[in-house]
Amino acid sequence: MFTFVNMNYSGTLQPVMESYASIRENAIEGRYLHLDHIQPLLKKHSENFRIKEIGRSVLDKPIHRVEIGNGKIKVLAWSQMHGNESTTTKAVFDLLNAACLLKDDSVMTTVLSNCTIRIIPMLNPDGAQAYTRVNANQVDLNRDARDLKEPESRLLRGEFDEFKPDFCFNLHDQRTIFSAGKARKPATLSFLTPAMDTTRAILPERKKSMQIIAGIYADLKETLPGSIGRYDDSYNINCTGDTFQTAKVPTILFEAGHAPGDYKREKVREYVYAAMLSGLYAIASGKFAKINYLAYTNIPQNEKLFNDIILRNVLINNQRMDVSIQYKEELEGEIIKLVPIIEKIAPEITTFAHRKIDGKGKNIEFPEASEVGENVIVNKIVLNGEIIGLNCE
Repeated sequence: MFTFVNMNYSGTLQPVMESYASIRENAIEGRYLHLDHIQPLLKKHSENFRIKEIGRSVLDKPIHRVEIGNGKIKVLAWSQMHGNESTTTKAVFDLLNAACLLKDDSVMTTVLSNCTIRIIPMLNPDGAQAYTRVNANQVDLNRDARDLKEPESRLLRGEFDEFKPDFCFNLHDQRTIFSAGKARKPATLSFLTPAMDTTRAILPERKKSMQIIAGIYADLKETLPGSIGRYDDSYNINCTGDTFQTAKVPTILFEAGHAPGDYKREKVREYVYAAMLSGLYAIASGKFAKINYLAYTNIPQNEKLFNDIILRNVLINNQRMDVSIQYKEELEGEIIKLVPIIEKIAPEITTFAHRKIDGKGKNIEFPEASEVGENVIVNKIVLNGEIIGLNCE
């Protein structure tokens, strides 16, 4: 069960975020989230919002959109384009609850009166069911924006063309390997304003998305000090964000990352919810226009500097070694298991670790592994006679 903690949000977000415990959608939790989980919530919200089935997936699963607000500014958002990236979907349903329950809140009132927000909460229901990045045809939908081979890609493009949004929110999860810059801090949230061409020019539409991200960063930097990053902006017209931004619609990539101990991403869903609120309020109020877009460039760029576990200074075959271990996500029934797998054994490993075990030069054994090496599963170790589990549950 998720335990709420007091978080220090700054400025405009403080009053609305104090209500998070009361608006959080408790019916969904954890990493595995598929269509059967959200259909009751869509039914619940059909009394409050405009909900429509917009098409079907490869395996004939329904894909829905939810429309909230009645303002002139149009925002298009989509989540679970990658089926195994569910954190932002949880935050979307938190946002829908907030839109129902916080009607007297000034932030929410401003957003709903000035914006019409169209959200596709689960673009890839087949991938969500199988807990895979790709769809049922094994296609990464975020590399199909140009060819539009897949029905899910065509549905999203159809919504874009019909709705004609003023802004887009592209909602994703990222792996635990990312640091926010080169510091020993995980990238708990990351953002990107995609390039519009190979020169990565800062044209007016891209400048707007930079301003919005800079505003989100200002709102959350005290809550997540040193743990907000930005992605490399290399141009790829096959990616949805690049395609929509090239079409002159300011587009923001949201990436839900890792917070210490939060492998189920229940703390991070709150941060994503806060980030979406911050971005929507900046758009609805127009305050983003006063933000210096260059502040976006001060956000540290993501680096791949983390392992889930590192065993430091352990004795293997009479040699002192470091061992890095990375979790592999595997679906077992309705549960996501995090399987510890050896990534590297070397005299020194320089990456950071979400969990560090100091062997102090003592002998280490891997009782479940007949042979120790890369890609070997190690659920537990014996360090100087003590059994230590490596699972994060």
